[in-house]
Formats: sequence, C-alpha cells, structure tokens
Amino acid sequence: MWLLSFILPILRLYLVGVKVLLYQLFNKSFTLPVLPKQNGRVAIVTGGARGMGYETARHLASLGMHVVIAGNSEEDGLQAVKKIHEEGSEGKVEFLFLDLCSLKSVRQFVQRFKARALPLHVLVNNEGKTEDGFELHFGLNYLGHFLLTNLLLDKLKRSGRHDACSRVVTMSSATHYVGRLNMEDLQGRSCYSAHGAYSQSKLVLVLFTYHLQEKLTAAGFPVTSNAVDPGMVDTDLYNNLCIPAQAAKKPVAKMLFRTPAEGASTAILAATASQLEGVGGCYFYNGERAKSADITYDHNVRAELWKQSCALVGLQEA
Repeated sequence: MWLLSFILPILRLYLVGVKVLLYQLFNKSFTLPVLPKQNGRVAIVTGGARGMGYETARHLASLGMHVVIAGNSEEDGLQAVKKIHEEGSEGKVEFLFLDLCSLKSVRQFVQRFKARALPLHVLVNNEGKTEDGFELHFGLNYLGHFLLTNLLLDKLKRSGRHDACSRVVTMSSATHYVGRLNMEDLQGRSCYSAHGAYSQSKLVLVLFTYHLQEKLTAAGFPVTSNAVDPGMVDTDLYNNLCIPAQAAKKPVAKMLFRTPAEGASTAILAATASQLEGVGGCYFYNGERAKSADITYDHNVRAELWKQSCALVGLQEA
C-alpha cells in the first residue's frame, strides 16, 4: 500500500508532463499582443530574479511599471535589477528581500513594503526557491504566497479602481490536474511523496485563487485574482527530476519546452491586458481561458482550505 501511494503520484505527474509536451509539439506559444503602458502602476513579482519571474519583471518594467523584485537571494536580485536597468526600461526596478519559506520573513517584507507608502496594483505570485515546519512545496509554493497576498490585500484594494482593478496573478501548472487533496493531512505527513506534494501545491493555488476572487467579488472590491499555467518551461525546476528523466530532458527541452520568456507570457497578459480588465476567477493557459480541475469549482472545498490556511499562518478568517 505504501509503495503504491509513493509510485502513483510519480506516474500521474509524468503522464501529465507527457500530455503537455504533446500539446506543445503541435501548438506554438502564443504571441503577446501590444499591451497598454503601465506608467504609475506598481507591481511585486516574487521569484523575480530568475527564469519566468525575471522575464515577467523585465516585461512589466518595459511597459513603465515600477517593479519590486522579491526574492531570497540579494545577489541574484540586484543583478536582475542591474540587467533590467541596462536594457533601458521605462519603469523603476528594485529588489526587496523575501524568503517565502519563512512566514516571519513574509511579514517583514510586507512591513518594509508598506513603509515605502507605495500603492500596489499588481501582485505576481511566481515560484520562489520552511523554517516554520511546513512541508516545503506546501509552505513555499502555497502558504508563503497565501500569507503574502492576504497581508497585501489592503494595499491592492486601495490602489484599484472599478475601471482599473488591481490584479493578483498566481502561477500554477498543469500538474494541478493530478493533485490530490487530503484535508486531514495537507502536508502529507502520514504518507509523504515529493511528487504528490508538488502536484497538491499547484492544486491548492488554483483553489486559493478562485476563493479569493469569490470573496473580493462578494465585498465589491476592485481587485481581480487569476491563475496562470506557463506550460513546460526550461527552468531550474527540472533539475530536481530523477536521473533518467534529467537525461531525457536535455534533448527534449530544446525541441519542446517553452523558453522562460514564453512561459511568462500568460502571466504578463493576465497582469496587464486591457481585455482582461475586471476579469477574475479564471485559469489561463497559453494566452486563453482554460478549464481547471473539477475539484477547483467546489465552493466547500475552497472554503475549508481557506479556513485551514488561515489557521496555519495565524490569520483571522475574514
């Protein structure tokens, strides 16, 4: 039984990976349209120093947005800021330290950002790289972003207008389709599988995205929340594959994987496109709306996850 519970998440994860690669074999990455200038708007991009996060930050800055790159490596962050500035981007770019593995660090980051008295129009919850005892994928991919978003909601609400909403864009992936959710054991402590934990972390991000939008809509706040799927992108993430998969990945990546710039395109679209003004509670893939896993549309599941997440990070449920 234990062996089966260990092997099944691996098989599910690699199967969905094959499906995505087949799609990418026959479908090119969409091309970003001309996007409106973003002068006067402020964005935070987590994990913005490398990969898709960097490409997202770079593109937002090129549109005139003031971008705060949030990450846990000051060296990488400052280097990313320098590179973007050297490209002659219209917007200001800066780095602030944030370790999503530490809820204390998340709170300190929010305090530092709020002390700047800046507005906040866009929050891109990209992946980052816990000292709080949480399972790594659940803590880093989900709980850190859950707390960060909630602590910044007041800024987002005040900065948005009904004709120009603030936007929360959360990076998920196709692996959420094979995620399994056990509300009695969200961190997989009874029977742990790293592959299963990763898939679950991507699933709960979609559940979180939809429930956040539900709460924002009910209260009438000018903020939208959407999830995006970048496809399979050639990033450092795949360095954690098993050895045979890493060997197979190298030739396949050149032919089928998206580049970080292509992978970031859907997040950039969701963060800036005028045609998505006021649009929330959606899952976007390759520049288009897509259907997420059936469980993500279950209000009761979303509400229970939100309740447990608030308890885990020490927030009072609103």
